[in-house]
Amino acid sequence: MDIQNKVINTIRVLAADTVQKAKSGHPGAPMGMAPLAYALWMETMNVSPTHPKWEGRDRFVLSSGHASALNYVLLHLCGFDLSMDDLKNFRQWGSRTPGHPEYGRTAGVETTTGPLGQGVANAVGMAIAETILAAKFDRPGFPVADHRTYAVCGDGCMQEGIASEACSLAGTLKLNKLTLLYDDNDISIEGNTDIAFTEDVGKRFEAYGWNVIRLKDGNDYTQVLAVLKESEKSDRPTLIICPTIIGFGCEAKQGTPGAHGEPLGEENVLKTHEYLGLSKEMFHVDDDVYAWVKEKMQRGEGKREAWEKMFADYRAAYPDLAAEWDKWHSCELGDEVLLNGDLWKFEGKAATRATGGEMINRLAALIPNLVGGSADLAPSNKTNIKGGGDYGPDNRLGRNFHFGIREHAMAAICNGMALHGGLRVYCGTFFVFSDYMKHSMRLAALMGLPVTYVLTHDSIGVGEDGATHEPIEHLAALRSMPGFLTFRPADGHETCAGWLAALTMGKPTALVLTRQNLPTYDESDGRALKGGYILKKEKGEKPDVVLLASGSEVEQAVAARDILAGKGIDARVVSMPCMELFNAQSAEYRDSVIPADVRARVAMEAGATMPWYRYVGLDGSVIGLDHYGDSAPAATLFKEFGITAEHMAEEAEKVFRG
Repeated sequence: MDIQNKVINTIRVLAADTVQKAKSGHPGAPMGMAPLAYALWMETMNVSPTHPKWEGRDRFVLSSGHASALNYVLLHLCGFDLSMDDLKNFRQWGSRTPGHPEYGRTAGVETTTGPLGQGVANAVGMAIAETILAAKFDRPGFPVADHRTYAVCGDGCMQEGIASEACSLAGTLKLNKLTLLYDDNDISIEGNTDIAFTEDVGKRFEAYGWNVIRLKDGNDYTQVLAVLKESEKSDRPTLIICPTIIGFGCEAKQGTPGAHGEPLGEENVLKTHEYLGLSKEMFHVDDDVYAWVKEKMQRGEGKREAWEKMFADYRAAYPDLAAEWDKWHSCELGDEVLLNGDLWKFEGKAATRATGGEMINRLAALIPNLVGGSADLAPSNKTNIKGGGDYGPDNRLGRNFHFGIREHAMAAICNGMALHGGLRVYCGTFFVFSDYMKHSMRLAALMGLPVTYVLTHDSIGVGEDGATHEPIEHLAALRSMPGFLTFRPADGHETCAGWLAALTMGKPTALVLTRQNLPTYDESDGRALKGGYILKKEKGEKPDVVLLASGSEVEQAVAARDILAGKGIDARVVSMPCMELFNAQSAEYRDSVIPADVRARVAMEAGATMPWYRYVGLDGSVIGLDHYGDSAPAATLFKEFGITAEHMAEEAEKVFRG
């Protein structure tokens, strides 16, 4: 066989070996996709094994993350920092080869995938980011942002709604440097895809506005290579439909569901080695294969070296732009933001969605790479950057994104933009619709991506829209995610703190904001960055009772304090905008805010009560909503459901007097 097909067959058997040794995994897709993977990695993409984070590289996303063995085999053969022992340690404790690709754990992996369709949406975000950087920084003779984004997906991704949402938007935006390779093998876990999936995918993508190319045989790498080159000429995103055979090379299981999600069996693996004309020794790679791939990787290394030389010349020719490029790609905020007192100036009554909108515009004036948008709710979310322009095919420098009514894709696209680098990203919708975004938010937390979610209409304060639009359990759900910040401010000062936390903590952050107006407190300040602090201090040396609240319920806690004072009970009010940040403070600080020797504590929040019991203990009380809301004016709902100062004062008196 020629060397190209020998490399392809080596990819196949290494993937089968990797899954077999782990005794779990998905061998079939990697074996079927080996030809398209060869055409993409060895003959087309510009990547650098020695510098995997080189900014000029092409991006590769394996959306069908269960086929991770393919990704790892490619990284190993191409010379990335992934050894044969890493392949042998697939899916094991402490390995760099987990069951699905994980960003930050394996060099060369661009995003964490696994939940099907996520990678497709991430790739759309990466392609968007490239267009923005190109429009901002490219100059004649200096294409500093000029690379492509490639994503590989399977039948499962194509069935997921998130992929449809993202690809519909990609077509509208004419992201012509985005190429999606569709591993069309017609097999899923339960059998042939015809049992649930008979649509013409190509026609669907043509309707989205994509350039669609159908291969006759995805098992022929020369066909894949030819259309990859052809796709570079398109003025639209390209879908390449690659008919493949799952488990190709394993005569006993190829083309069947048995090749999908389980090892082939040692006997079948050895027969596959033999059938494909390779050594029967597992985890063996012939020297000529390594040598061929190494030679192919010189293309990417040469592109990197040329890009680095070009950027050095660019720095000399355009020093201000180069300095701005560095700043855009930095994770740090300058003193013009961190020490800017004007950011904190708020007064009077205002909804926190309004102060949040004011913060976006104040920050946008200081941070030129702050971009974002909403799922068709910008006027309600207050997420529009005034004068920022609308991003689209004719304005790649627009700072306002119109994601359409596509919450899940919006969140995953923002993940892709953040992963690409160079941008600070936010997106917005109503808080109750965070359910649609949840998995993308979870993956942002898993990857440590600093995406900001502006979630307005945060409670029964939505009022007349009724129970369908009134979030109850959502705060508890977001607070349960490791590595995620949920910030529910009580006024403009705390909203400012929330935005600064989002921009400096290196974590995904939800800013949960009100529809109704709230007072501004003279005492609220930067202490909110600690997550919880004393807003209203007791009159004596020690409080009789501690009142805890977040967001709009802080106003009720302050009023309850005054009611209690009239009854001779000295109350402290603690504002708790972010439990995660408060929990990260020292024990000494936490005790200074909520004294351990003050057992009388009452918390109030217009949502599920569960998160608050860690603060009030067995002797305290939590006022909240462990049931759904209703349709009525907000003031009526708060009164009927007991989210009032009077109710809080009553509960506080009970727990104090025992």
